[in-house]
Parts: sequence; structure tokens; C-alpha cells
Amino acid sequence: MSSGAEVEQEAWAAYRRLQLRVDTLVARDLEQESGLSMPDYDVLAALVAMFDPAHCIRVGQLTARMNWAHSRLSRQLGRMERRGLIGREACELDGRGDDVVLTADGRRAYDEATPAHLASVRRHFTGALSRDQLLALTGIERSLVHHEDGTSAR
Repeated sequence: MSSGAEVEQEAWAAYRRLQLRVDTLVARDLEQESGLSMPDYDVLAALVAMFDPAHCIRVGQLTARMNWAHSRLSRQLGRMERRGLIGREACELDGRGDDVVLTADGRRAYDEATPAHLASVRRHFTGALSRDQLLALTGIERSLVHHEDGTSAR
């Protein structure tokens, strides 16, 4: 019988293998289908979810939303800006800092990539799991987040 520590180590190793495999397969499909990298898509998805034309979307807000280091996001935004997927402008509300602006080309790239991206996620992840397994996985994620936040999971 495995000890508690062995079970924990096996679970951690399984999680890491799963994460790396699924991330690699989905990223490969995304690049082949759309020319977008996974970080490109992640930024575009966050901007689409956050976008409100009446408010600034500050780099700091996007950094917090994505849980990335500021330097990583700044480099990614630079690459995306050079390709016309996003723009950066001085914040109109207070003139300090930059707004990140989703361009028409960026929105189009996101919209065109999304169906194939979702199909890839289904092919490599959700389609291989039962409804009960998907619900269990969602429950596990919530438990871990609530544990880190110091709140109770519901």
C-alpha cells in the first residue's frame, strides 16, 4: 500500500504530466490553425473578456487578470503590438500609464482562432473525460483556489 507521501507525489507528477501534455498539444494546434501562440491567444482572450470601451484597461489590470509577471506581459504586448493585434495608448482618464487596446485585427484573429482552439481543447482534454470527471476537476480547482485564498469552498 502506498504511503500518503507517495500518493501525493504520484498525484503531483500526474498533474504535471497532464498539464504539460495538454498544453503542448493545444498550443501546437493553435499555432498550426491560426498562427497565434498560446500567450497571444491568452492575452486576446483576456482583453475580449475585460474590454469596455468606456474604461481604461491598464497594463497592471491585465497583469493581475492573467497572473503574469509585469515584464513577461510587457514583452508579450510588444510582440503583439508589432503584429497589429493590440495597441497601447496613454490612459485617457488620468494620463498616467498605458491602456491596452484590442485592435480590429486582434479581435478578428481571436474570433477566427476560437472555434479551432475549442475543438482542440475538446479533442485533447474535455472530450476524453466524462461529465462526472469534468465536474470533479472543476471542484478540485475551486478547492485549491479557496485554500490559497483562505476562504471556504462551496
